[in-house]
Amino acid sequence: MSAFKDSILAGKVAFIAGGTSGINLGIAKRFAELGARVAVAGRNPEKAQAAAEAIGGQATGHSCDVRDYAATRAVMESVVSAWGPMDIVISGAAGNFLAPVAALSANAFRTVVDIDLNGTFNVFRGCYDLIRKPGASLIAISAGQAVNPMMLQAHACAAKAGINQLIRVLAMEWGAEGVRVNGISPGPIAGTEGMARLAPSEAATKAVTNRIPLRRFGEISEVAESAAFLCSDSAAYITGTILDCDGGSQLGDAGSLGEQRS
Repeated sequence: MSAFKDSILAGKVAFIAGGTSGINLGIAKRFAELGARVAVAGRNPEKAQAAAEAIGGQATGHSCDVRDYAATRAVMESVVSAWGPMDIVISGAAGNFLAPVAALSANAFRTVVDIDLNGTFNVFRGCYDLIRKPGASLIAISAGQAVNPMMLQAHACAAKAGINQLIRVLAMEWGAEGVRVNGISPGPIAGTEGMARLAPSEAATKAVTNRIPLRRFGEISEVAESAAFLCSDSAAYITGTILDCDGGSQLGDAGSLGEQRS
């Protein structure tokens, strides 16, 4: 149960890149519940429209590839033209897969970096003169790979580490204008495509959860609540922070001692 009042984002304009599925769609739905007007963007026009319908209210769906700066900028301009300056911008588009470096092509590596890191730059740079100043809140969706090296994830590790540093630099450069820039680093989240790939069976799920201090997957709604907090007045003095919403999973393997005690 959320502690937030249903009106904390009333009148706010939120743009969510990658908001047509998974965690980002969950954030979009929650923001709409909290009173925001929400625009979601993704590469597939049909998915974008379906997401807007699922969100309801005044939500709109838009099609663009975050790797294309001009297309991304054009979509944000259309949102501002309709609703006025954006109060919230979230960059959540991402691509990932498992691959050892020896089998990872240069094109595959570049694709993940282009979507995750370059895409985040394009969204944030593109929105700079379209956001409300002071008062805007920008959030990038990061991941534990940004700080914890993981085998088969060189591309994601590099991209997410870059995102974390971009968050910090923008927080420093844009803070004087009253713009806050933060990140959210979700852990294993149930109901997402990523966890369906990484833990496709009951045995795999148990193996993962046994190593998480809270001994469970997170919920999309819990990441959405973290995003709502960072965009609320309660977080008015928070910028340049990457919030781990991960059940403690980035602390390391919590399975061995727990297994001994059980």
